[in-house]
Amino acid sequence: MKRPPITVRGAERLRAELKRLKSEDRPAVIRAIAEARGHGDLSENAEYHAARENQGFIEGRIAEIESRLSNAEVIDVAKLPQNGRVVFGVTVDLEGQADGVAVTYQIVGEDEADIRQNLIAITSPIARALIGKEEGDVVDVQAPGGVRSYEIVAVRYE
Repeated sequence: MKRPPITVRGAERLRAELKRLKSEDRPAVIRAIAEARGHGDLSENAEYHAARENQGFIEGRIAEIESRLSNAEVIDVAKLPQNGRVVFGVTVDLEGQADGVAVTYQIVGEDEADIRQNLIAITSPIARALIGKEEGDVVDVQAPGGVRSYEIVAVRYE
């Protein structure tokens, strides 16, 4: 099975979340469970059940992050050959052929994708259309509203 790619920044964010979950959230939920147990009858104790549910979520998220980090291939974009080709991790400046609107995207792993921050998943239609292309190329992307054409203005290895 192929290892899913992740950028250095994405791996750092996951490690920071893992550290917070283990050092802050896990101890806090353990204290909340202990406090709720002190209130007596556990069968009708809503605080206890909520704390246990939260503990299950935290432990599940810890296991999920540890699994993703151990299976992922961390790719440092700055160390890739800077030949102007669009590859995983690069930041791409595009210009719409129809409207001239400029957009910038970074191609990242699925776990890191966030369109509000212009981070698009490697599996997205636009990223798949861009991979392997170079500055100056025009790419056609099948979008929900139809085919859109973009010119690759710049490829940055940041």
